[in-house]
Amino acid sequence: MIPRMLSPLVDRTTYRRWVCLIMGGALLMPYMMAGSIIGEVLRLTDGSFSPVGIVQPPVFAAVLPLVAASGLVLPIRTLETAAARGLLGAAIDLPPGLDSRPAGFAGRTWDERRRTAAWYTLHLGVGGVMSGLTLALVPFAIWAVLLPVTGDPIHVADAYGLSAVRGVWWGGPLLGIGSLVILVYLVAAAGALLAKAAPALLGPSPAQRLAALEEHARKLVARNRLARELHDSVGHALNIVTVQAAAAARTLDRDPEAARTALGAIEETARTALEELDHVLGVLRESSATPDEAAHPMKTLADLPDLERTTGIRADVCGDLASVPASVSREGYRIVQESLTNALRHGTGPAGLTLTVEDGYLQIAVRNSASAPSRTTRTGLGLSGIRERVTLLGGQAEAGRIGDEWHVSVRLPFHHRH
Repeated sequence: MIPRMLSPLVDRTTYRRWVCLIMGGALLMPYMMAGSIIGEVLRLTDGSFSPVGIVQPPVFAAVLPLVAASGLVLPIRTLETAAARGLLGAAIDLPPGLDSRPAGFAGRTWDERRRTAAWYTLHLGVGGVMSGLTLALVPFAIWAVLLPVTGDPIHVADAYGLSAVRGVWWGGPLLGIGSLVILVYLVAAAGALLAKAAPALLGPSPAQRLAALEEHARKLVARNRLARELHDSVGHALNIVTVQAAAAARTLDRDPEAARTALGAIEETARTALEELDHVLGVLRESSATPDEAAHPMKTLADLPDLERTTGIRADVCGDLASVPASVSREGYRIVQESLTNALRHGTGPAGLTLTVEDGYLQIAVRNSASAPSRTTRTGLGLSGIRERVTLLGGQAEAGRIGDEWHVSVRLPFHHRH
């Protein structure tokens, strides 16, 4: 049972982890030297043999609090994280943003400092013991293996109660090989312990993971909003340009004035689309930036006359659009814009647009004659964008064919719960 439990511990990572343990022992040495000097001055040490081969247990225990205190203030987290990843093979995944902060004292929270101190103490403590055992057992194993050949001129066997080993020729080699096997398994177990503890002590805390997820979600929401703005503005403009260009082509010969009006609408729509496209792309170039509404004001229902002029559709307004809250007015403009785009795409003939403001609600209704079913198979992103906007505002939206007409109906409350 025991060999089957221990055997999986020893693999190709064991020897890399051994290096990490020895590194911990090396980092411990300055503390041990200072502790030994203080112990000699205060006569706290007795010169007895240490089981780790290089230090006395009282000094070892006494310096661990000093190691922990150092871990609180020294900028060692980045170094220790790199060692744990590269040598221990620990899976330490830092969410974006956490691994780019300052590595010094000011760049860490108290929770990080405490966990770093715990890791530093564990690394140096376990590494010190394993380094000591390595320095003690490797020479001992060499002595034991060579015992049948060299004998024991300095009486090591007598000093440590191993006189019986000299009685048989195979006793020394068996003892030496057994010591090395035990050492390898101890190192493997110690390395596995550190590899298991590293993610919890060097990785992000649950609170940091949650904060990183929230930040990631916030950025996704911002980018999705920009994608909707791009689709609604540029997609709408392209549909208007297509319709007006077709109208200009039909009326160019028989009604040059109407064609000239359509071309003017195309020019104005294209210019507006280019401005909005430039704005959105400028925001996307800086991942941490947010739209500057002061420099690039978003359109609201107050800009409805511009939309009427470019589309040629006259809106029937009931109520005071100026009383609509700014957030609802901005989203309402985009919904009207996308609804008209869908009406032009999925329907034929002039579209009817009605906006009603009453009882704390903004109601938007768009309808026109529906085209053949073959032209309505491609729904695109427009309707999903409308539904997303309506959902965020706590409203209701319906869109689709009703008989021979294409209808879009939206109801937005002025006050909604987030």
